[in-house]
Amino acid sequence: MLRIAIQAKGRLYEETMSLLNETGIKLESSKRLLLIPARNFPLEVLFLRDDDIPQSVADGVADIGIVGENEYAEKKKNVLITKRLGFSKCRLSLAIPKEIDYTGISWFNGKVIATSYPEILRDFLNENNVSADIHVITGSVEIAPNIGLADAIFDIVSSGSTLVTNHLKEVEVLMQSEALMISNPNLSDEKITLLNEFLFRIEAVLLADGKKYVLMNVPTDNIDKIIEVLPGIKSPTIMPLAKEGWNSLHAVIDEKRFWDIIWKLKKLGAEGILVVPIEKMIL
Repeated sequence: MLRIAIQAKGRLYEETMSLLNETGIKLESSKRLLLIPARNFPLEVLFLRDDDIPQSVADGVADIGIVGENEYAEKKKNVLITKRLGFSKCRLSLAIPKEIDYTGISWFNGKVIATSYPEILRDFLNENNVSADIHVITGSVEIAPNIGLADAIFDIVSSGSTLVTNHLKEVEVLMQSEALMISNPNLSDEKITLLNEFLFRIEAVLLADGKKYVLMNVPTDNIDKIIEVLPGIKSPTIMPLAKEGWNSLHAVIDEKRFWDIIWKLKKLGAEGILVVPIEKMIL
């Protein structure tokens, strides 16, 4: 049995549970219990606070965990990064009141900075020879300057709307963060085998994310030009049609480039373009 620790609530919880569902793993109960086994895979889910996950994996209470990179960097526990998952992206930044004229990192000398991530901040200040007082807060860090508790803050930033609401501006980005799968470095061979199977499922889901399967009819004379615009995972699939001079072409494209690519294909004579969503993709 493989035990995975995940965040008990919040955005990372929602995205992690969605990932588990996409991998076909069904939990025994929908109730918010501390430990829930899966019905169809030798996995059990342990729900914890996000800042407790690195410690639980390092101590072997959980075999693996899904946690924000910010917590991994802050806790500095003896765990391995097994997989970058690409969701729950944010950044950790220094912010100051918006009316202040920021002159550079040296501005923080002698200032009080409120944060929930003192270790990351302390490393940054030491690397830049900045002497500042770190005030550790759990909770609403962004209100600290407004109530006179600190001169600046160091906190997670996603959209930046919370900073705007509290009349703050972002002046230094210290690190980018995303969801990570971490693992205990001393897993048994049996658990490593289970982990590899679990990772196989996860990679199939992540590979399909943001991809579209495209089928179209293309003129034979323009196939080479079309292939330059629209490569597949290795190369597009091309099959001749009953109509002479035409072929059916199948390929996978990134949704971010979809409209730009489709427009170019149309100009090269592609017709009957059919776009199909991809649920899983295995290479």
